[in-house]
Amino acid sequence: MRPKSPRLAVRAVILHEDRLLLVNAWPGGRSRLLCAPGGGVEPGQSLPANLVREVAEETGLYIEVGAPCLVNEFHDPESGFHQVEIFFRCKLVAGAEVAPGWQDPERVVSEWHWVSRDEMPARMVKPASLFAAAFGAQDGVSYDPLETIVR
Repeated sequence: MRPKSPRLAVRAVILHEDRLLLVNAWPGGRSRLLCAPGGGVEPGQSLPANLVREVAEETGLYIEVGAPCLVNEFHDPESGFHQVEIFFRCKLVAGAEVAPGWQDPERVVSEWHWVSRDEMPARMVKPASLFAAAFGAQDGVSYDPLETIVR
């Protein structure tokens, strides 16, 4: 099988009252896996503009995009899918509550969780380095090497 080009995605590290916003990663509750909100990059739009759009679509929340803090990549050996994600530190522009009944237009995201540092270890969250990016030192960018996809 010929390798596919990696998909580029952006994700938001949003802290509010020392809690990190996480969303479900698989539609229809197929998995307990949580991740930072965000998604695929559309050509012709900057990475921050893509991230503002993705977060608004998935949560109805509006953000200001700051500096990158983490680069992560994962792949699925069975399908050849390979994704490179750039995580940015973000700040909320307005409220922190997802409106009751909010629907992601793509119907992928249906759960929103504000998770504290103490709650993170009990959750299935990817990438594993997200905890350090969100709650650790706020300087520099870290890299999480290629890992196999988790379902």
